Amino acid sequence: MRLFFWKDFIDLIFPRNCALCKRALFDFEPCLCTICQGMLPRANFHLRPFDNELTSKLQGLMPVHLVMAFLRFTKKGKSQTLLHLLKYKNKPELGEELGRLYGLSLLDNGFGGTWDVLVAVPLHPLKKQRRGYNQSECFARGLSKVMGIPYRELLVRKKFTTTQTNKSRLERLENVEEVFALNEGQVTQGLRILLVDDILTTGATLCGCAQTLLQGGAKHVDLATIAAGGT
Repeated sequence: MRLFFWKDFIDLIFPRNCALCKRALFDFEPCLCTICQGMLPRANFHLRPFDNELTSKLQGLMPVHLVMAFLRFTKKGKSQTLLHLLKYKNKPELGEELGRLYGLSLLDNGFGGTWDVLVAVPLHPLKKQRRGYNQSECFARGLSKVMGIPYRELLVRKKFTTTQTNKSRLERLENVEEVFALNEGQVTQGLRILLVDDILTTGATLCGCAQTLLQGGAKHVDLATIAAGGT
């Protein structure tokens, strides 16, 4: 009884509200209400993971296998709002929740047992220290908990790259050359890897990471992001 009293007291002082609509959350809703979960702009790229607009975008940049994204990115839409909250408003739990929701969708569509390990695109240590967390790692950990796939920090970012936002596709590719490396002591030989990031635009960052993993001997590297689209 005392436990419930303190929980009710804390909820009164620090109310838990939906990240999108700001409604009060029920106990079973981590950070998005059920209504907003149902209204997410789900992309469903996993229904055609070998042949969709994302695989077409990456042809010629890397050996493409499966490429997927949970949400379809639109400027000023729900996906952009979620990414902004996750990256700039100290909401790491939002990344885990999005990973959890996408993991459930992947399991429902037969992806259980597809990968040996989950890997997130790493942030430079200075940027991670400043933000307090890696938003892509949060997404990966949500996927990991639901799908039962271990998360491993196989990659490190060697260089502090400038923002990709206003760069052309060629400039983005040049910006990530020789940026990533395998973490010391890590082995990728023969692994089926799901590499995750927050957003796929040109795919330059994901390709840079994937090439490093493949050069280390990975069997194949599939890609999944929270959102895809935009420029």
